[in-house]
Amino acid sequence: MIRTDACHYNRKLIWLQCCFAAPMPWRRIVYSVYTLPIAGVFTRRSDRLFRTRDVRRGSSVLMLVPRHTEAQGADGGLHARFKWMAEHVPAFRVPGTHVHILTSPDQFYQAMKARIKTAKRRVVMASLYLGTGPLEQDLVDCMEEALERSQEDGEAPDLKVSVLLDYLRGSRGQVNSRTMLLPLIRRFTSQMRVSLYHTPDLRGLLRLLIPQRFNETIGVQHIKVYLFDDSVIISGANLSDSYFTNRQDRYALLENCAEVADFFSELVGAVGDVSLQLQPDDSVHMLDGAVHPYKGNRADFSSSANKRIMEVIDAARARQRILSAPEDSEDERAGERGEGDENVWVFPLVQMKPLGIRVDEQITRRLLTDAGPDATLFLTSGYFNLTQIYMGLVLWGGAVYRILTASPEANGFFRAKGVIGAIPAAYTHIARQFYSKVRQLGQQERVHLHEYHRPQWTFHAKGLWYYLRGQERPCLTLIGSPNFGYRSVQRDLEAQIAIVTKNQEVQAQLQEEQEMLYMRSSEVSGTTFERDDHHVPLWVKLVMPLIKNFF
Repeated sequence: MIRTDACHYNRKLIWLQCCFAAPMPWRRIVYSVYTLPIAGVFTRRSDRLFRTRDVRRGSSVLMLVPRHTEAQGADGGLHARFKWMAEHVPAFRVPGTHVHILTSPDQFYQAMKARIKTAKRRVVMASLYLGTGPLEQDLVDCMEEALERSQEDGEAPDLKVSVLLDYLRGSRGQVNSRTMLLPLIRRFTSQMRVSLYHTPDLRGLLRLLIPQRFNETIGVQHIKVYLFDDSVIISGANLSDSYFTNRQDRYALLENCAEVADFFSELVGAVGDVSLQLQPDDSVHMLDGAVHPYKGNRADFSSSANKRIMEVIDAARARQRILSAPEDSEDERAGERGEGDENVWVFPLVQMKPLGIRVDEQITRRLLTDAGPDATLFLTSGYFNLTQIYMGLVLWGGAVYRILTASPEANGFFRAKGVIGAIPAAYTHIARQFYSKVRQLGQQERVHLHEYHRPQWTFHAKGLWYYLRGQERPCLTLIGSPNFGYRSVQRDLEAQIAIVTKNQEVQAQLQEEQEMLYMRSSEVSGTTFERDDHHVPLWVKLVMPLIKNFF
């Protein structure tokens, strides 16, 4: 009986992997024929074998798990388990003492202000937008002070400030991100650069017809990187007052990590090179020789942008191959054991589907695919709307999942005016559909859904914590801008990092962060969606199939 059920599990994983390797049209055909409910009829009994009780008891059925989980257990070497990531992206080794997990909006805000004030060479900031309130103005004032100081230090000021924002979001309204930064551009023209990325998918008649705010659903620059000399903060937070006060997100500060900072500085610079450049008179234009994102040929723009950005990724990997020590060297083995100073691995993951770059998607798929019964994953998303592929990997996998998302009142669009105010209800409807599939497949003991609650706060945290069986602390985390949804995979520009480590101090920080978020949550049950605060209007249910892929 055990052998038969394990074979069912093997076949499910193989089927999923084959679907993901197939061209997109074939995937759609397969999904339309082999739907999740039908799959549940055939796989419910085998799925039950891998529930939490069996995992924690170390059942003998684990010996029959496919090769990729069997060979990579907790004793098989942590870096060896995730080393395949280096086949796709650079792998930076950094000291554990240089990794700091910030836990509050105020910590994030104060860390940025302090580092802007002391920056000597560069300040690089990539965000969806810059807000227009007093806190945002204080941040701009810090940039101005730093630039003034650099000019006082000599005739050739070294400090350069580069800001990358989304064109659509940054241009919304009469007072916007552009108007906030124009004084700096006018005063420090040679030191200040503001780049506004415009998606190539919004063009022609579509661009003329869709009004402001709604046009952002087509695609935006969504990367959140904040860099000061050789220190960098990777986050999902934007540069806006709520993200500095009462909007919970995640923030990883890598202090004095020159190689990581250089990579992200070059990445943001590459995206900036294919973006519109803000001028002192508030006009915008492209760099000489660059293809215009919505006036030029769509294919030409994507091809040139892909080439420019992939140059950064490929160059970083090439440098590592030249400079890194042999794999079997003593320092490599020390890092593998979690000893020595540089015992944290940082893998930068980039997703830019409109430009033909899908690295983050590939890495995330394999992480979820390889997560067998020896793993527990905590996954968070401020806007829970898993792609069909990610949903299939969660529902049919062997790992235990605890998924955290915003409750309706913790959604950033709660009580917004107009049709936008219905967005929390839309996400509630998506969560209810997912929970129904979990119950239909009999996965309630393996897949758990939680909602974040905190009075007067909203929830925007996203990412993943990866635990191996028998370990009380995570060995891997994903942290950055992606939400695991359709927009993150298909429409927007995204970036995050995977941190892999055995360093106990770093693991303790990640564990504390995870506990802090989940302690403010409640687990979803069958009665949750019957409450008044989870009511979904009929019209929202009717339009969801049409608009789901824009969330």
